[in-house]
Amino acid sequence: MVPTMTSPSGITNFVINNGNGVKGLSEMGLKSLPKQYIQPLEERISTASFGIKNSEETVPIIDMSNWDDPKVAEAICSAAEKWGFFQLVNHGVPVEVLENVKEATHRFFELPAEEKSKNSKERSCSNNVRFGTSFSPQAEKALEWKDYLSLFYVSEDEASALWPPACKDEVLEYMKKSEILIKRLLEMLMKRLNVKEIDQEKEGLLMGSMRINLNYYPICPNPELTVGVGRHSDVSTLTVLLQDQIGGLYVRGGTDKKTWIHVPPVKGSLVINIGDALQIMSNGRYKSIEHRVAANGSKNRISVPIFVNPRPSDLISPLPEVLASGEKAVYKQVLYSDYVKHFFRKAHDGKSTIEFAKI
Repeated sequence: MVPTMTSPSGITNFVINNGNGVKGLSEMGLKSLPKQYIQPLEERISTASFGIKNSEETVPIIDMSNWDDPKVAEAICSAAEKWGFFQLVNHGVPVEVLENVKEATHRFFELPAEEKSKNSKERSCSNNVRFGTSFSPQAEKALEWKDYLSLFYVSEDEASALWPPACKDEVLEYMKKSEILIKRLLEMLMKRLNVKEIDQEKEGLLMGSMRINLNYYPICPNPELTVGVGRHSDVSTLTVLLQDQIGGLYVRGGTDKKTWIHVPPVKGSLVINIGDALQIMSNGRYKSIEHRVAANGSKNRISVPIFVNPRPSDLISPLPEVLASGEKAVYKQVLYSDYVKHFFRKAHDGKSTIEFAKI
C-alpha cells in the first residue's frame, strides 16, 4: 500500500512496520523529502556551513604490502593517534572477497519487503539478526536516510542457520579473511601501548565479539536536507569499513579538528577507524573520531562495516600497561554491554557517549 505522504503514521508504517525501508520510499519516485527525515539546520551536511573539504587534506592512506616494515606500524599508530581514521591498501583481504560481499549486500536489499522484514526486530528469530532503518527511530527527532541488516557473530553454526541466505556465505568469508588483518593491526597498536604480547585474555578483550552491518543508502530526493548517518563515533575497538565507489563518508579532522573531511573511496581499500572502546583502553592516546554519512541525490550507495568489539560481559578501562608509568586514568571501569546500551538508547549525538566512561 502506498503511504499517505501527509501522514506521519502512514510513512512509519510503510517504512518501518512493513519493512519497505527508505529504499521503498526512494523507489516511489518522491519529489520531496518526507518531513520526518528533514534534519535540523545544524545537522545537515552543507559545504557552506561545515567547511567540508574534498581537497588536499584527507585521512592517511597506508600501503601494507610489507607488514613487517617498522614504517608501516609507525604510520598506523600515528594515524590512530592523530586522525583516528586511515585507509589501507594491499591489506591482504582478496579483492574478490570484497566484491562478493558488495554484490551480496545489493542482493539482500533487492529482496521483496516481506522477505527482508522477516529479520525485523518484531519478527527475527534471533536478537543477533536485525533488519532495520535509520539508527534508533524511537529516540530520533529526525530520521536518517539509511536501511541496514545487522548481524552479530556468535558462531559459524549459528550464522549458517540464522543469517539470510542471500548474503550469509559472502559475509562470513569477508569476516574470516579480515581476521588476520584485524589481529595484525591490534598487535601494532598494542605494542605502541607497551603491551608486548596479545595473550588469549587480551585477545578476548580487544576482539571477543564482532558485528557486521550491511548498509544501504538509496537515492534521496533532497539530500541536502537530511543525512545518511548522523554525527557519532563507533563504540567498537576497531571498525573495518568497506566502501563502494560512490563516496559520502566524512570525518571530523584537519588541524583545527573541526573541519568535515571527505574520505574518498580508493578501489580495493579498507577504511579503519578507532572506536570508543580502544580510546578508553588507550586512556585517550588513540582517538575515536566523529564521522557521518551524506545522503546522495543520484546514486544508491552501500557500505559494509565490521565492528570489532570487546565481549558484552567485559569490563573496559585504561589498560594497566598504559598506566604503568604513573599516567592518571581518564576513564573509569565500565561494563561493555552497559556502554553499548547507552549508545543505542539515544539518537546520534557526536562524541557524547564517551562521557559515560569519564572519571
